[in-house]
Amino acid sequence: MSTPLAERMRPHTLDDYIGQKHLIGEGAVLRGLIEKGLVPSMILWGGPGIGKTTLAHIISQSTDRPFYTLSAINSGVKDVREVIEKAKKQQFFGTNNPILFIDEIHRFSKSQQDSLLGAVENGTVTLIGATTENPSFEVISALLSRCQVYILEALNREELMGLLKNAMQKDDLLKSKKIELKEVHALLQYSGGDARKLLNLFELVVNNTQSEKVIITDELVKSVAQRKIALYDKSGEQHYDIISAFIKSIRGSDPNAGVYWLARMIEGGEDAKFIARRLLILAAEDIGNANPTALVIANNCFQAVNVIGWPESRIVLSQCVTYLACSPKSNAAYLAIGKAQAEVKESGNLSVPLHLRNAPTKLMKEIDYGKEYAYAHDYPNNFIQQEYLPEEIKDRKFYEPGANARENELRKRLKTLWQEKYGY
Repeated sequence: MSTPLAERMRPHTLDDYIGQKHLIGEGAVLRGLIEKGLVPSMILWGGPGIGKTTLAHIISQSTDRPFYTLSAINSGVKDVREVIEKAKKQQFFGTNNPILFIDEIHRFSKSQQDSLLGAVENGTVTLIGATTENPSFEVISALLSRCQVYILEALNREELMGLLKNAMQKDDLLKSKKIELKEVHALLQYSGGDARKLLNLFELVVNNTQSEKVIITDELVKSVAQRKIALYDKSGEQHYDIISAFIKSIRGSDPNAGVYWLARMIEGGEDAKFIARRLLILAAEDIGNANPTALVIANNCFQAVNVIGWPESRIVLSQCVTYLACSPKSNAAYLAIGKAQAEVKESGNLSVPLHLRNAPTKLMKEIDYGKEYAYAHDYPNNFIQQEYLPEEIKDRKFYEPGANARENELRKRLKTLWQEKYGY
């Protein structure tokens, strides 16, 4: 059986690596560290198939370091300690300290992560952890504080097309075939920005075509892909497709679809905390102030599954899923922080108005820090109009209440308080 195309096309140098220009492009911070051989322990955070494992291999090769790899799915404390002992022995031979790559490090237990601390701190190994989960949730703070966190971005269309053309031009097996990329929408759609998935699906389509010339069309890709849809596998590609369907069903207020996709994950052996954490995010992102109780319910669900475990957690999760699906929806809070962050990036560090500044020292009081500030509780209805934004953006509105009963009440209150200032 031949090696999969994604593995055959795995790049071995920074120049061949596609994507992540913000990290390893010319002049980028991580590239500079790699070229100088000053590689810190790090966590690579990003979606599946965007090059985390490949980048770890390239770092090892570029810095001439031994490379050890462990998978958090099937490795324990014993395996970690064995690698650390090997690394210590190598130090006597004057080699560079090894790189220990841990795939899916977010699946390591606290005790497993604790076993890494000493070796990382004293430089016995340089840790590179790969995760698809926010490391602040799953990596213990002691280990996280010893690592740089680098966020890898999803590959764009141009980069994905580059991967396909690269494969057609350089792979020995594909070069022998006449391949025409007539349509690529389905290829990109089914792969979802996952480079590994894209290349392997591409090879699957090519190999399922009997004719001498292979013309890639959307119809051909769909017919091959749909025949190969697998059962849910928590460590496989459909993991991300099903959690996407799960979230979109709840966002779309369909409790029936929500519990169906929940059942698919439960039967597939998914981690209850992973599901509950997604529900927490959804409660704020998709429901928000339309029903603030949703976040309370989701948080209680998260706490409960940590205490209860399987199989009873399925009942708690089902309650939460059906409640969130039936709840009114609003993404107003989600949009508000997005607009505010965009403003910060565009306008930079605007000065805090003098009347809002803290004045803990006599000098600060003398130069009028906080002088004009009006304490809201000293006024009728605990409110007085004053400026809270920097002068340059004083009338900018970021929060637009959603069109639902609760947020309509918020809109009325804001309009009463602020009148025409923000246009509520």
